[in-house]
Amino acid sequence: MTQERTGGFAIAREDFSRVRQQARIQQVLARFTNRPQELLPYEDVRRALRAEQQIERGLRDIPLDAIIGSVGRYNDFTRDFLPKSDSMVSRWAAVKQVATSLTGWPPIDVYQIGDAYFVLDGNHRVSVAREMGLTHIDAYVTEIQTNIPLSPDTDLDDLICKARYAEFLERTKIDELRSDVNLTVTAPGAYRLLDEHISVHQYYMGLEKQRDISLAEAVSSWYDYVYRPVAQMICEHGILRDFPDRTETDLYLWLAEHRAEMEEAIGWEITKEEAADDLVQQHGQSRERVLNRVGQKVLDAIVPDPLESGPPPGEWRRQRESRLNDPCLFADLLVTVTGEEVSWFALQQAMVIARREGSRLRGLHVTAPETDWSEPHVQYLQARFSEMCTEEGFAGHLHLSKSSQVPRAILDKARWVNLVVMNMQYPPGKKAVERLGSGFRAIIQQSPRPILMTPGVVSPLKKALLAYDGRSKSQEALYLATYLCGQWQIPLVVVTAVDANEEGEVIEKARAYLENHGVTAEYVVQEGPSAEVILATAVAYQCDFLIMGGYNASPIRQVILGSVADTILRRSTVPIFICN
Repeated sequence: MTQERTGGFAIAREDFSRVRQQARIQQVLARFTNRPQELLPYEDVRRALRAEQQIERGLRDIPLDAIIGSVGRYNDFTRDFLPKSDSMVSRWAAVKQVATSLTGWPPIDVYQIGDAYFVLDGNHRVSVAREMGLTHIDAYVTEIQTNIPLSPDTDLDDLICKARYAEFLERTKIDELRSDVNLTVTAPGAYRLLDEHISVHQYYMGLEKQRDISLAEAVSSWYDYVYRPVAQMICEHGILRDFPDRTETDLYLWLAEHRAEMEEAIGWEITKEEAADDLVQQHGQSRERVLNRVGQKVLDAIVPDPLESGPPPGEWRRQRESRLNDPCLFADLLVTVTGEEVSWFALQQAMVIARREGSRLRGLHVTAPETDWSEPHVQYLQARFSEMCTEEGFAGHLHLSKSSQVPRAILDKARWVNLVVMNMQYPPGKKAVERLGSGFRAIIQQSPRPILMTPGVVSPLKKALLAYDGRSKSQEALYLATYLCGQWQIPLVVVTAVDANEEGEVIEKARAYLENHGVTAEYVVQEGPSAEVILATAVAYQCDFLIMGGYNASPIRQVILGSVADTILRRSTVPIFICN
């Protein structure tokens, strides 16, 4: 009787049919997953890793899951060693029948690179062993030595990265120059970018030192003074938690690219911390951030811009507190310039703050999309902005932006500064339709940073009035008042408006907070409409600027009913800091 007619062989053929079906399913699923499905070709891997030296390790019991490639049959099986062709049935079934016989099969032959194995002889035996549920198999092992680690879950992109890493280490000798270096990446092509970073650093080192810079000196300096500070920031800010599938070096390169893109878009330099915050907000992969972005896109699609609610209260403060090395609260000021004469008061008021805070001045003029920026009136605005800054000893530049939606253009720039300074030319009107169409109301509602609204005067900012009602945005105003009065050493008056049935308990919260931070103040609790009480107190105590929270009610309710902030914006004769 021939082998094909035996019952054992028939059962083996049935087993083959089952694993072939599994292979088909895996190949379909591979289209929807990132899990590698192909065996790795040994020779390509060896060349890529530049592995040459061989050491015979003899007979060993090796894990089947660690076998990820083959010397010659890498196209015949999946990564799990499932057969990929029906024509393999006879050979596979024969091996399966031997496996279940009394004699068994001989050990296979493998090459070992790192923790991974490649089959030299015995591919069918590996396939059958996995089908039988075995975890290990006897193998004669020849180790191929390399400096680059290789693991069983290596995919082709990862393999390319490892190969390029080997070349990068050989070229730069950075692992010899800095023993603790780990510059692994997940994206092919990353080492070409690192080479460019080192070359640029080498070029500027040469200019600075006025001599030729060796590659070794450039590599060491780049690693110590460029790469390491960014890597340390990535670690301190916990950024890798938002990108669990990326490495530290991936984030270094991504941050550099993101920072360059943002600087080109907004027109000025930003810090690596600001770029990191934005990268996490825009691309972070944590479940919360992904859901927030999806939710925001849904809201953007169904809610008109004037009715969007804006950032959560205190978001600007939390971002600022996360960067403890910031020397001042207002390092960057954004000043909007409309072209009307009264708008220059905003720049003059910003200079008062800049003198105290050491701030940088960023001007913004928004034009219609069709505007030619070479037109005389646009050139005049830029020249006058620069001249006014120079006269007062500041380095300032007016940036231009084209947009049909001026509030959106201002808000897009606002997230890259610490304070927005604007002139109160057109405060929200008394009627609902006027409030709905108010660009100022939309900016106040949605601004990611505090805003300073200025009337047609320039205040020396020598005495502050804090309007405090205990609500969340009023708490942000309390935080700002504490900083300004403590840092600038100016007096503070705190006012709370109450009705006949209320007591002044709210203001005690403000008193406790201020005293805890070493700030003394005068406190006023008065019955009456909030706006009337606040404005009257400012006059009575000769306060030359106000600090208050932004809109607390929902945007729809604000538009319909109006708010205290709207009334104060229309009637105030002194600048107003508004906090969200």
